[in-house]
Parts: sequence; C-alpha cells; structure tokens
Amino acid sequence: MKDCNSCGKCCIKYSNGDLSAERSEIDYWENHRPDIYRYVRNGKIWMDPVSGGQLNLCPFLKKEKNQNRYTCDIYYDRPDDCKYYPSNIAEMVGDECEMIEKKDLADSTKAQKALDIIMCDSRS
Repeated sequence: MKDCNSCGKCCIKYSNGDLSAERSEIDYWENHRPDIYRYVRNGKIWMDPVSGGQLNLCPFLKKEKNQNRYTCDIYYDRPDDCKYYPSNIAEMVGDECEMIEKKDLADSTKAQKALDIIMCDSRS
C-alpha cells in the first residue's frame, strides 16, 4: 500500500453533504475555530454561510497550483469523518483511492492490516 499522495479524491467525493461532525467537534469549532464554525448550519457541515445551502466542496480543500494535489487548510481540526478515512479496503477500491496497489487487491486481509497500521495515528 502506498502512502497518501493527496490526490483529493476522497475530499472531493465526500465533502458535498456526505460528511458529518459530532456535536463535540461543532462545539470546539464554535468556541475555538469560528472560521470553521461559520460553515456549520443545523448540525450539518460545509454549508454556505451566506445562502445556507450545501456547498459542493469543502471550503478548506485547496488545489496546489499546477499540480493534481490538494491540501487541507484545517488538517489538524478537520472532522473525525476525514481523520478516519479510509477505513477499509472495499471503501478505497470503490473510491478509486490511489493508495491501493495491485498487490493489495490480491490479499485484502494483508492490505487491511497495512491500512490499519497506516491509520493508527488518526483513529481513536
């Protein structure tokens, strides 16, 4: 399994209403990160602060100039849904995650163990 190359596929796919945040995360943002909290409406995240509608992309996802790489402007305070992704090999395959290699597809149990090691710092 490769390390994440910041292709942004997961952020692009899930940032348009498919992510959620725990009440504790929202409370933290309200008290300590108003720049993030302004994109929360009625417990939903990545809502337009002006119209109140769902944004198509996370407002903190930034494409690096002249590259197919992305950065997260709130990486350390991002929602747990983001921190815990990817959670399993099937999800990665379905999302066309670029971390997956052919050898991972041949032995998904071994690949899952490798993923769990890679993600151990992100998961509780």
